[in-house]
Amino acid sequence: MDTRLLELIVCPVTKGPLEYDREKQELISRSARLAYPVRDGIPVLLESEARTLTDAELGL
Repeated sequence: MDTRLLELIVCPVTKGPLEYDREKQELISRSARLAYPVRDGIPVLLESEARTLTDAELGL
């Protein structure tokens, strides 16, 4: 994932920042509690494709 791209894109739900999880190939939105998949280097920023994050994953 290109770090310049990560600086430009935001969560489509909250418009907040996203964090990249290289191991899981996901973009994390802590405010929306969602993880968006990155497929073949392309972020899939659709709420219907995102998975909900657990409290443990958020460190709560």
